Amino acid sequence: METIFSKIISGEVKAYKVLEDDRFLAFLDVFPLVKGHTLVIPKEPVDYIFDLNPDALADLHKFAQKVAAAVKKAVPCKKVGVAVIGLEVPHAHVHLVPINQISDMNFSSPKLKLEPEVMEEIAKRIRQAF
Repeated sequence: METIFSKIISGEVKAYKVLEDDRFLAFLDVFPLVKGHTLVIPKEPVDYIFDLNPDALADLHKFAQKVAAAVKKAVPCKKVGVAVIGLEVPHAHVHLVPINQISDMNFSSPKLKLEPEVMEEIAKRIRQAF
């Protein structure tokens, strides 16, 4: 099934990538809750995260852990929160959200609208934090 994420993986749709390997991809959410909100996805087209085989699920979280450490270095925050919701796009994904207070993880809050230059600068800072 084709999704916005499969189009990002193929390069058909631009994304502010922060880390990629042969199995996983991390990029900034274009509708972020806060600056630095990053999505981590498997390149395997699986809708429901718990349908990933156990090794792939574990490896996705290991990849996300590495990304979260870079996000924390690059974006001022107390912690990086993690959420798996899975309703917005039918492709497994993990949200990594820099947080200073619990309300930073409120997915019903209005999303930020950041200029492309700001998004690229945030992505660059995260890439440099690896």
